[in-house]
Amino acid sequence: MKFIKFLLVGIFFGIVLVKSEAVSWYRIYEMFRFQSFHMYGIIGTAIASGILFLQISKKGNIKSIQGVHIFVPKKEDGFARYIIGGAIFGLGWALVGSCPGPMYILLGTGVYSMIIVIAAAVVGTFIYGVLKGKLPH
Repeated sequence: MKFIKFLLVGIFFGIVLVKSEAVSWYRIYEMFRFQSFHMYGIIGTAIASGILFLQISKKGNIKSIQGVHIFVPKKEDGFARYIIGGAIFGLGWALVGSCPGPMYILLGTGVYSMIIVIAAAVVGTFIYGVLKGKLPH
């Protein structure tokens, strides 16, 4: 019962994504074919609000629920890893028709083929964990 608030926020977030058609395969298809601004508007809004709240948390004296100061460490410089990782992510998104978050929402809406996608994501995460030490980071 302690984590019920997180479940409720997740359900609300899922409803928002379904109602905004952000989990619609057709909307994602339109985005990758540059036929519609719909998904770019949603993603752009998420990026802008993320930047805003990150800057507020960096400038402010914001603490977590446990009372610890929130600290965002500086990331290492690297261009190639972002290009390669983004290309792999985008290819997977285009092939599946969903990014990782909405996979579970789509499963909840009755798209049972997402079970295969979720299983593949779990296997891929496991393989990455095994190979992480051998990959250039």
